[in-house]
Amino acid sequence: MVRKLFEAGNGWPLFLQKVIIELLKINPEKDTVEMQIENDILKIKKVYKKEDN
Repeated sequence: MVRKLFEAGNGWPLFLQKVIIELLKINPEKDTVEMQIENDILKIKKVYKKEDN
């Protein structure tokens, strides 16, 4: 999947398609995500709370 960034305010948001949110089992209203960069690759993963496990 190829996505284009765009300037908004003081940053460059990246919108995730609904299917990606569903595959990661993320509730955008409640959950948080962690972003890491490894070897020029952006990794996004859901952060699990202790009670979620």
